[in-house]
Amino acid sequence: MEQARNILNASLLWRWLMSVCLWFGGQWRSSGVVQWFLHPGGWTPAASESSIFYKLWSWARGGLCRLYALLRLDKLFAGSVFTRSWFWCMMPVAFAPLLPTMAVLGMVLVGVCSLALNLVRDRDRPLAWSPINRYILLYAAVYLAGTFFSVNLSSSLKPGLLTVAFILFSVVLYNAVTNRSQLDTLLAVVVLAGAVVSCYGILQYIFRWGYQSAAWVDSDMFSSIQFRVPATLDNPNMLGQYLILAIPVGGAKLLAQKDWPGRVWYFLCCAAMCLCMLLTFSRGAWLGLLFAGAVFVVLLNPRLILLAPFALAALWFVLPDTVINRFASIGNMSDASTSYRVYIWMGTLAMLKNYWLCGIGPGTEAFNRVYPAYSYNSIIAPHSHNLFLQIVCDAGIAALAVFLILMFVYFRMMCAALHREEDWTSRLNQVAFTGGVCGFLVQAMTDYSFYNYRVLFLFWAYLAIGALCARRSELPKGRLLT
Repeated sequence: MEQARNILNASLLWRWLMSVCLWFGGQWRSSGVVQWFLHPGGWTPAASESSIFYKLWSWARGGLCRLYALLRLDKLFAGSVFTRSWFWCMMPVAFAPLLPTMAVLGMVLVGVCSLALNLVRDRDRPLAWSPINRYILLYAAVYLAGTFFSVNLSSSLKPGLLTVAFILFSVVLYNAVTNRSQLDTLLAVVVLAGAVVSCYGILQYIFRWGYQSAAWVDSDMFSSIQFRVPATLDNPNMLGQYLILAIPVGGAKLLAQKDWPGRVWYFLCCAAMCLCMLLTFSRGAWLGLLFAGAVFVVLLNPRLILLAPFALAALWFVLPDTVINRFASIGNMSDASTSYRVYIWMGTLAMLKNYWLCGIGPGTEAFNRVYPAYSYNSIIAPHSHNLFLQIVCDAGIAALAVFLILMFVYFRMMCAALHREEDWTSRLNQVAFTGGVCGFLVQAMTDYSFYNYRVLFLFWAYLAIGALCARRSELPKGRLLT
């Protein structure tokens, strides 16, 4: 590495490029827009305490505390493992990619009850505050309202309530983690779960386990692709969405390690996840992961972007022809998968001209009750194959507006934290969770990412963990279970 650095520093072209990039970087950092973005105002706990959500919670909490004291439950729960809210909230995050959706919901409810118990046991315990929390609550409220305005309430009620429950769990998870040891262990568990899922996916590819749909690949255009890995998430595109979130966390843990056993372990985890990502043959996921990697590198060290052309050229020679041909087909309308999506988008946009205000309600049945009247080429689809269009379908334009504001606040929070952060491990985590969400949203433009409820759950949990990483240096070191 040192020799490579010396060779680059000896090159006149490299030094000229570096000087130009440093000049542009200085101009960028000193601009008024960037300084405004990196120094948000009004992000204080006092601002959240004036919100209606906080006032309602304070009123409810006071009543629950009095009830807890009246029933004399202190002795019953003294030393109980049920009071370890961090552990119970970690469980659904760890097992979400492995267990059925309703089992994850059961774990979520246990985690919620555990945190609620701790909050009423200790009335002086403050609610942890994050700039994104108010927008998460607002988005959940708008989505719930969209559910009740559904064209088919009976079919929308279950998916709508399930979605709201998974969204609100992100606020619970944010409050359950109280120290740095808990957060670091949670990150390690996220990587471990990703590695387990990926190893199963690799075995699935080798032994041809599991279901394969003819709709997953155009057999005329890609005859060499015989199997796409869905692993435990039932669909290769959904698996790709999940891995976009998990791989950057693995990369951050790898770079943060200070001993060789840790480096080897996380390198193997990352290698398994990246190989499994290739075996999904999901072009949108590949594109999302490349974008996540670019954001990771630029935020970590902007000068490394100069090596991007060489890295892409190296991938061209390293990757097999099947992968290159699959990736190069992005945007090719002769591919049945691409044309299928484009026609669905056109039909969805035509539908939303009449249903843009409140949407049609969540769920496949509600979508199929309205969409066929607007479909192009009589194409049948369970959803719009685009996260942003589907949000409007589910809950109207207000839900999309709140979601976009939430994403803006999230990225601003992460970039502001990265700007002031001095701890190397914390910086790595912040970069990973910024890049992961960026990559996820890129793939979300080609697929409805929340069609799989476990992926939906993991996305919102990922936002909460990212918000925790934004203040990792402020957290006490603490013990694991406190």
